[in-house]
Amino acid sequence: MLTILTVLFWLALAVVFYTYVGYAAIVGLWAKLRPRAPLPEQPFEPEVTLVVPAYNEADILAEKVRNCLALDYPAGKLRLLFITDGSNDHSGEVLAAFPGVQHLHQPERAGKSMAENRAIRYVSTPYVIFTDCNTLLNPEAVRELVRHYQDPAVGAVSGEKRVLRDGSAPGAGEGLYWKYESFLKRCDSDIYSLMGAAGELVSFRTDLFKPLEADTVLDDFVQSMRIVDAGYRVVYEPRAYAMEPPSFSLKEEMKRKVRICAGGWQAMSRLLPLLNPLRQPTVAFLYLSHRVLRWTLTPALLLLLLPLNAALALAYGGIYTLLLVLQALFYGAAALGWWRASRGQAAGPLLVPLYFTMMNVAVFQGAQRFWRNAQPAAWDKAQRAPAA
Repeated sequence: MLTILTVLFWLALAVVFYTYVGYAAIVGLWAKLRPRAPLPEQPFEPEVTLVVPAYNEADILAEKVRNCLALDYPAGKLRLLFITDGSNDHSGEVLAAFPGVQHLHQPERAGKSMAENRAIRYVSTPYVIFTDCNTLLNPEAVRELVRHYQDPAVGAVSGEKRVLRDGSAPGAGEGLYWKYESFLKRCDSDIYSLMGAAGELVSFRTDLFKPLEADTVLDDFVQSMRIVDAGYRVVYEPRAYAMEPPSFSLKEEMKRKVRICAGGWQAMSRLLPLLNPLRQPTVAFLYLSHRVLRWTLTPALLLLLLPLNAALALAYGGIYTLLLVLQALFYGAAALGWWRASRGQAAGPLLVPLYFTMMNVAVFQGAQRFWRNAQPAAWDKAQRAPAA
């Protein structure tokens, strides 16, 4: 019996280590060794439509429009389309002050995915960009995104999400996470394709955009991965970025993570062909390692490690006792970080165990929400701060 527990413990530890450390090391080296042909140097300025879904965002709409108008791209080739379906604030009055902006509105709210499905019918340009209303784009964003479409194998291009630092625990935690996540995205993209785009700033070849199911939670992720499934690459372009503020609080950040994890389970159920190594072996490896393990097996193994470690420490002591103490210290540091941050105190280095623990707890809550058949459309809009 103890032999079985020992094998299970070391297997679980190996999978956890691979998910968060080993995979990063492998793709980091792989990306460095994989040559990429440079894009042509000549200017590439096709017509583009920038779509901004906005629900009751009147307070930040004017700032968003001005940011879009300031983008470094020929004005005659960049069309702005805002869709405010279901909004019952004064969004229409704000947008009316900008005659160059196309505004779509209907009284019924059907969620972000349906708003995007409706907006795409009004897009006549070969490329379309979606961006969240509560973000600000850097001036070169459009130009940096569309230049990749000179490669006919590219079906979508994702920008980078940047969390504005405000000194809060959610801001610092998100910032640390996105540095790590951005590294993995760059590597995936350099190896073959990004494993899921960021909805804060993502572009598509318009003819590849397919209407999503009404209840889709992670619209950006599902849309981009279906493009990968169709045989195209999704490129990551960090020189095009969307800046947004962090969550109001750790509780709000936790709600956002639970929503994302529930959406991840939904997405996995709809993207099963991507796990078939006989179809696209590189995609299957990247998708399983970067996304699926994080949303399924690894959090369960993390939970299992504690009782396994305790049993082996009682039986053998030595290294198992040391590892158990380290686990206890890690989760104790996470609890202390939560306690300090929830009281407005600086969490400092405690943010690392805190944010790691939050992410994995969110997986269980998100999975529970998904399997209870909660209606994703009801929580389509993430709990977010007013725009940056």
